[in-house]
Amino acid sequence: MNYTPSAVFIGIGATLVMDAWMLARRQLLGTPLADYGLVGRWFAHMSHGRFRHERIAAAPPVRGERILGWAAHYLIGIVFAMVLLAICGVEWIHSPALFPALVFGATTVAAPFLLMQPGMGAGIAASRTPRPNAARLQSLVTHTVFGLGLYAAALVLNLVTGV
Repeated sequence: MNYTPSAVFIGIGATLVMDAWMLARRQLLGTPLADYGLVGRWFAHMSHGRFRHERIAAAPPVRGERILGWAAHYLIGIVFAMVLLAICGVEWIHSPALFPALVFGATTVAAPFLLMQPGMGAGIAASRTPRPNAARLQSLVTHTVFGLGLYAAALVLNLVTGV
């Protein structure tokens, strides 16, 4: 099995699982969905040298920000899958194990805690949000579900390819 196509499949699959979790969370708990348009706005402003905002929602909107945000969301999932495969080895694709995927998924929460949230004005680990501990827990659970998605997507890949 080729590394790059496998990582793309696994990354997209894991991100789909994460998105399904967020939809279920909205239905069951009334939790609002993430606004990937704001993520796109943040990335778009980076091209103009602006990496940090007091409040990304107050920054000027950018044409195509929603598409850019969703594309970034899935591209990040693919990159995370590539990192998992680099750490665990390509053999992991042939014999996926749940524990490394869950641990890796949980550690990916460092990206929003240390990069995205501070850059978008929410502070380190959502410290500037109204309920930081609730936001942190939601992020950790969501990224752990992403890890579950990494494992599930690898299993599906094995079923589809017959490996």
